[in-house]
Amino acid sequence: MDSYLNQQIDETASILKEAGIEDACLEARIIFAHLLGCEIGNLSFCSSDPELLNEDKLKEIVSARLSHRPLDKILGIKGFYKYDFKVSEDVLSPRPDTEVLVEAASKYLKQNPESKILDLGTGSGCIILSLLSDYPQAKGVALDVSRKALEIAKMNAYQLGVDKQVTFVEGSWFDKDVVSKLGRNFDIIVSNPPYIPSSDISKLEKEVREHDPLRALDGGEDGLRDYRQISFLIHDLLIENGLLFLEVGIYQSAEVVKIFEKAGLELVKILKDLGGIERCVILKK
Repeated sequence: MDSYLNQQIDETASILKEAGIEDACLEARIIFAHLLGCEIGNLSFCSSDPELLNEDKLKEIVSARLSHRPLDKILGIKGFYKYDFKVSEDVLSPRPDTEVLVEAASKYLKQNPESKILDLGTGSGCIILSLLSDYPQAKGVALDVSRKALEIAKMNAYQLGVDKQVTFVEGSWFDKDVVSKLGRNFDIIVSNPPYIPSSDISKLEKEVREHDPLRALDGGEDGLRDYRQISFLIHDLLIENGLLFLEVGIYQSAEVVKIFEKAGLELVKILKDLGGIERCVILKK
């Protein structure tokens, strides 16, 4: 990386750091890779000709970031698992924590590559589309209550080349006809439902509270409302010996297990994320 580009990145990182942005150096590199149209890992080899760098766009991005709008919402893209996903303020930004769930489901699919997958609350589609991208023989159905979220998910499916493998359904797991909308006999069900207790929403970081959709965050009074509803549907959706992969919030794993054991499922495993939090609950019908 030559001195001009290095200087520009360092200056941008300093501005972000002074504003209290975590990972300012990484974000500065992401911004410049985006502006120069290259992968962040190849930034050192990108052309650093000042004429190729859109300084007005750089100022626009930095200004938006200084207002604490998330960088992925500004750029419209977020890396997750092995892939890049289009995002907007209509979908929850994919988190590294959720990759634990994807990796766990992927291990099952390695032995059962032609599985039928259901994603409840697909958002950007990052979970199911990652799995379908890894396993071209698999098929999937993705449910979301938000039409705008489904539009984003459809674009991601097309971009990843898995649009023929997935069917998108607009609706809620609270709909009386949801089972008939989705069908039955799924080998795998994956879901990252809303799980933040309503009273905790105001305590979330501004970047989350103001830029992720509330319906993807608010899990009701105790954060478990949506797990209970999903548990009522599980026997109609999942095949015998089928697996359910659920993301859960901090200190919620034990209660979520109880909810689904009451519904007749048995616990297979609880997986921790990189922070040591029990993040993924795997259950079997």
